[in-house]
Amino acid sequence: MQYDYSKNKDEHPEPINADVKGLIPEWLQGTLIRNGPGLFSLGETRYNHWFDGMALLHSFTIKKGEVTYRSKYLQGDTYNSNMQANRIVVSEMGTMAYPDPCKNIFSKVITFLSHTIPDFTDNCANNIIKYGNDYHATSETNYIRKIDPMTLETQEKVDYLKYLPVNIVASHTHYDKEGNSYSMGTCIAEKGKTKYTLFKVPGGSGSDGSPPLKSAEVVCTVPCRSLLTPSYYHSFGMTDNYFVFIEQPLKLDVLKMATAYLRGVNWASCMKFHAEDSTLIHLIDRKTKKEVGIKFYTGAMAVYHQVNAFEDDGHVVFDVICYDDNSLYEMFYLDKLKEQMGADTMYCKPKCKRFVLPLSDMVCCVTGEDLVKLKYTTASAVKEKEGKVLCQGEGLCDGVELPRINYNFNGKKYRYSYMCCVDISPVATKIVKFDAETKQKIEWTGGDCFSSEPVFIPRPDAVDEDDGVVLTCIINAKPVQGGFLLVLDGKSFKEVARACIDVDFHMDMHGYFIPDIKTLPRPPKTARSNTPHISTF
Repeated sequence: MQYDYSKNKDEHPEPINADVKGLIPEWLQGTLIRNGPGLFSLGETRYNHWFDGMALLHSFTIKKGEVTYRSKYLQGDTYNSNMQANRIVVSEMGTMAYPDPCKNIFSKVITFLSHTIPDFTDNCANNIIKYGNDYHATSETNYIRKIDPMTLETQEKVDYLKYLPVNIVASHTHYDKEGNSYSMGTCIAEKGKTKYTLFKVPGGSGSDGSPPLKSAEVVCTVPCRSLLTPSYYHSFGMTDNYFVFIEQPLKLDVLKMATAYLRGVNWASCMKFHAEDSTLIHLIDRKTKKEVGIKFYTGAMAVYHQVNAFEDDGHVVFDVICYDDNSLYEMFYLDKLKEQMGADTMYCKPKCKRFVLPLSDMVCCVTGEDLVKLKYTTASAVKEKEGKVLCQGEGLCDGVELPRINYNFNGKKYRYSYMCCVDISPVATKIVKFDAETKQKIEWTGGDCFSSEPVFIPRPDAVDEDDGVVLTCIINAKPVQGGFLLVLDGKSFKEVARACIDVDFHMDMHGYFIPDIKTLPRPPKTARSNTPHISTF
């Protein structure tokens, strides 16, 4: 069973009615938007890496037990330039665009200069995030694209640099119960300093028609440990009182990136994993807006996705999906994906690990003491000289990726996560529900199918953490049969319904569920609201 990552996919901008088998719960009303690469070759040129493909949005609108589907390419500047030239003319992280040999010398000089001080792509093919009342397609450059969440039409191009000093911004955003959004970006070599910037976009921003980022506020900054080699990061953690930022030894070499075009290499080749370095764990107090005084660190690891973080009895606990190196990115070069499909290759299997950061007074502790006092975890945090604390994670499970939780429990003690099973290869053929308390897994597999990131939607009046449904987009290995949106019961993890669509789906990355608030029952005034608040994390 193989999935062709390099195949160009057709868009379907007009709504298609799905054939629903089973019964979708009446309370489940809203739109699931997913984002991922869908176009990999133009004319005689092609992308080298799967992540580089042109962004293809698709959505599933659920209303009164019925489902409609549509998909549309993100028509940003990059897409339009490539289409007009019928070739790749805008560089991506893993694919450097070179001028048409037929172009004159002036055009070639302009192309060279644009890569020396690059104006990055607005091919936002990774995620969907919300700022204020606006929804945006995003990747990890300084550009995002506002979209119409119902029609998937591409709207304004938004440049972070007009509002914040950030050259690179993480794909994953957090949201609090007031509707505020929190994101992180890297400011490179501004006034001789490179720093990580955590910022907040207030809920409701942009209601007057102005860009929501106009109201953005810097929460805090964290200095980078090296001026010209900042850490790459894809996500961060948030609890009620703290932010958790992992400064990992997967680093971007800024000087090499500036000369990559001249040297005939792509920007991704300038990202290197330094196995000899440690991983720094920054804990930021949300009230003081400063780092806590304790210096936490662990061994070298690469982290893309954080599962959740919470506070418990004087500790901050956070769960992550981690790797021993950066081979995951290398595996998604399209040529390598073709090789791997027919042969047994070495695969750096991801691990879900739990780390614990004690908040106890370090003065009263002796060197060599394990400061973790929680009984339910084997994670340790040992005090060393000079006030440093060496953290060792507890292995919860392995072979999982793309974690999602009930977001009403984000930043709080939780039990369940929903993930793709990637124990054999990075291509998921099944999804799992994992119980962090019992360490038990429940799996769903559909035979000749490929699974996307599972998204948990809580029942509006739910009390139990796993009372709701899980939505995941399933790609049929036999495209002639089309794909389907799978609806699983959150508790039993058994199929409730599937919405079949006669479309050859593309493999997507992340997404966002927008509940139809008008159809949800209003909770009692004295009860805590569990209205679905679904983020991209």
